[in-house]
Amino acid sequence: MPIDESIEFLPVRIALLTISDTRKRANDTSGDILEERLTDAGHILADRRVVADDMSEIVSRLHAWIDNPEVDCVITTGGTGVTGRDITPEALQRVQDKPIPGFGELFRWLSYEHIGTSTIQSRACACVARGTYIFALPGSNGAVKDGWDGILASQLDIRHQPCNFVELMPRLTEN
Repeated sequence: MPIDESIEFLPVRIALLTISDTRKRANDTSGDILEERLTDAGHILADRRVVADDMSEIVSRLHAWIDNPEVDCVITTGGTGVTGRDITPEALQRVQDKPIPGFGELFRWLSYEHIGTSTIQSRACACVARGTYIFALPGSNGAVKDGWDGILASQLDIRHQPCNFVELMPRLTEN
């Protein structure tokens, strides 16, 4: 997609949340991939945490970042499948003001090229919550690469044309 070099790059302050009963910071490879990609792109890692697949923990962490003026965007990994412990989309529903359905649709379309019909098991999703973007990706390394490389790298770059999420940030809370 076209990048307009005449527009000055604007770093986005991004918090990363890995949602998993089995991963810790030491083995959070999907979080490592996202951290490397976002910092290589020039963005700011605002915070990074790992929480269990527990509704109250996830919602509490999301609320803390949504209310933090130093966080513009949250990217989560994990908990987007269809098993009983996969509750990330439901956690986003508890905090969201507006869903962004096209994110999950585009993610599954991109993912299909790599994993075929298995992408149907993904409930990747996104929303806006009190002026903060939240993007929920599956926890696999391939999924976070698909989500970042195929969608977020360009949509979180103000120079991406014809439009992007960053240019809308000042207007997310207007009435």
